[in-house]
Amino acid sequence: MSSTSLITPLAGDFTAEAFAAHLADQPSGTPAWWSERKRSAYVQFAAAALPSRRDEGWRFSSREKLTLSGFSPAAQKGPLGTLDPAIDFPDTLAQLTFVDGKLAGRSAPPAEIAATGVVVGTLLEGLSTHSDLLRKHFMAQPQKLGSEKFAALHTAFVDDGAFVYIPRGVELTSPIVVTHATRGAGMAVFPHTLVIAEENSKVTVVDVFVSLDRETAGDGSTPGQTVRAFACGANDLYAGHGSSLTYAAAQMWSGETLSFQLNSTLVRRDARVQSVNLHLGGKHARHESLSQLQAPGAFSEMLAVTVASGDQEFDQRTLQIHQAPNTKSDLLYKNALLDTSKTIFSGLIVVDPDAQKTDAYQSNRNLMLSDLAEASSLPGLEIQANDVRCTHGATSSRIEPEQLFYLQARGISEPVANELLVFGFFEQVLNRLDNEALHAVLIKLIQTKFKR
Repeated sequence: MSSTSLITPLAGDFTAEAFAAHLADQPSGTPAWWSERKRSAYVQFAAAALPSRRDEGWRFSSREKLTLSGFSPAAQKGPLGTLDPAIDFPDTLAQLTFVDGKLAGRSAPPAEIAATGVVVGTLLEGLSTHSDLLRKHFMAQPQKLGSEKFAALHTAFVDDGAFVYIPRGVELTSPIVVTHATRGAGMAVFPHTLVIAEENSKVTVVDVFVSLDRETAGDGSTPGQTVRAFACGANDLYAGHGSSLTYAAAQMWSGETLSFQLNSTLVRRDARVQSVNLHLGGKHARHESLSQLQAPGAFSEMLAVTVASGDQEFDQRTLQIHQAPNTKSDLLYKNALLDTSKTIFSGLIVVDPDAQKTDAYQSNRNLMLSDLAEASSLPGLEIQANDVRCTHGATSSRIEPEQLFYLQARGISEPVANELLVFGFFEQVLNRLDNEALHAVLIKLIQTKFKR
């Protein structure tokens, strides 16, 4: 008797029967370890309870919204539709587009780039061509921030995703863009991006998460047809010795989406990883980011910008783990809150006993644009070494009346003045991006949120 046959049926449509059907739909030739990992993950998912009020990792979260009822794994049927041109990026090296977890379009790297061994493909393709690399890096880091159940669900049901491999010494100047899209009510999608940057390589990868019903994307209060969906995504970022990896993500799911995004970053000796996350969409969106600095000289920069409106809730959990001496991490999360929206930030810096000379910083800043909005911040330190420099802090504030008056006195309306001041608030984050085109695209996406 298989292990899945012993599982009690669950709320929602992620039953043992649904998992068995998903497993049977895997392509022929899939390596045995892939199927075994999926089976193990499903058992873990089925055995784990949904978060409760006793779970510290879910403090301040609206746990009553976390129901899996009414969602089922997406099935690709009918025409794929088109994507909003607002997510187009200039001067891209290559692009991948997934709709409901299936590859729907691609543009390959130039032949001279492909000849260097660069791979911009799918997980399913990688299982055939780079199985050992996928086995080593795919969902290899344990989840430590509270969403172990959802990480297991992702591993069990993921259909496909992006696989980006940069060989040793190869430097790419143009970004690789991956679009994960969904359509239709009740869909459950499991987007995944795996990036492996080998020693002394350089790459920029951009993830875009978008609903094909763009009328309701990004604002829970937008009138019109609403599309309720469930997105449970993850990414794995590996930066080898001396490499430079820039990762950007723009989350623009529809206004009724329940979203989880689980990010895992591993940084090796003298490597540099910069990750920036733009949060605009979803009804309830939880984002967990784990960064592990495993060798001297490793540097991790963790950035995020959030615009919360309507009754949206953005739940952000971060963990910076320093495991070797002479490592550095820098976290800056900025949130702008309108209407009755809510944000939660809980961040922890952990310094292991051998991680002397650690330099770690963590800051969460909230700009309150409504008396009814709510921001909760829980920064923390756990230091086991005695020669370190670690600081953390959090603030919540409103727009200065003098600044608003200055703009209005020059004929600028209050909504436009507020928008200008919010962009000034965000520039401290966005100005850290070296790629000017990426900076411009993120600003354009933020502007679309304010125009709705």
